[in-house]
Amino acid sequence: MRKPLFHIAAVIGLIATALSIPGAAQGEPVRVAEFLAECPISHRLADDPIVLPNLAGASHFHDFFGNHSTNARSTQQSLEGQSGNCNPASDISSYWVPTLYRNNTAIAPTGVTFYYLGEGVNNPAAIQPTPYGLKIVAGNAKATGDADSIARWSCLHAGHVNPSKNFVTCPAGTMLETYLDFPQCWDGRNLDSTDHKSHMSYPVAGGCPSSHPVSVPKLRMVLRYPVNGSTAGLRLASGTGQTMHGDFFNVWPRAEMERRVRNCLNVVIKCDHNGNHG
Repeated sequence: MRKPLFHIAAVIGLIATALSIPGAAQGEPVRVAEFLAECPISHRLADDPIVLPNLAGASHFHDFFGNHSTNARSTQQSLEGQSGNCNPASDISSYWVPTLYRNNTAIAPTGVTFYYLGEGVNNPAAIQPTPYGLKIVAGNAKATGDADSIARWSCLHAGHVNPSKNFVTCPAGTMLETYLDFPQCWDGRNLDSTDHKSHMSYPVAGGCPSSHPVSVPKLRMVLRYPVNGSTAGLRLASGTGQTMHGDFFNVWPRAEMERRVRNCLNVVIKCDHNGNHG
């Protein structure tokens, strides 16, 4: 039986009305305090401009991401105005981790994401932009076991494999994945410290300690390697998987960092690479 024309018109009207309601077509913003940058490997050097500045070749090998110019002599001034390989292109910061090897053959990660998060503190509205020029180190390159390591290794798309602080055996068709959370509480004064860690702290019970009262975005490095099966022959340039560590030298343009913190983290909204609501 044919439906009356007025009935069809009414249905079309309801659809049009629904599409005109803000958020109805695209959905409401995802309530997760997050923005991100994706940066493939740029280059590999035995340098560490934070821990061993001006000493070219003195470090174990690192994979560098982001700023193309990073080396042992890098400073805030030398990194400014240089090009990088991040998405968004506005992020010319430098990130690095120890190189992964299997039987002395270097393995480059095929997926690298740097998440800036509002989690870890109870009041995301109080998060301040990461200070320009801030240097942060996370993890322990000299770890001798689980007790002094914050590394986390798991398998992409294989949640049934328990994570570990050392390498894990991943099923065929999956990838070895590691992530590292950086401290997010700043002392409010120093862009670095003698041990490269004392100026930063992790939150305690959802808040920053009085010694490090300034809450900044929580940086989480996530790296995925084209590795599965046996872990035999795997090592980091620094040692076992437990020695995974990461370094961050912030050279985000101030306005870009401030906009993302204000529009994404402070209001608890998930943003895309460009700092817009996804």
